[in-house]
Amino acid sequence: MSLQHKAYGWIGSPVGVSLMDGTGVSGILCSIQGGSIYIIEYLYHTQFTTKHYAFNQIRDILPFPQCPQPQPPVHQPKIFILV
Repeated sequence: MSLQHKAYGWIGSPVGVSLMDGTGVSGILCSIQGGSIYIIEYLYHTQFTTKHYAFNQIRDILPFPQCPQPQPPVHQPKIFILV
């Protein structure tokens, strides 16, 4: 399956993008237009920006995994040794 075809299924979802230069970015995949993806990324404080990356700059796009569900604490029984 092509990278572009996979990406269409993740529009509106958080993704990680591995770039050809060895760096990566993450954000919400907003759209795909003209051979590029558009991602909204967090900058700082209350600011976000939309950036675009051409498919020839991208090595892979992966959706974020689901958060693990918290597990209830396991209580170990206390063992008392009488001497």
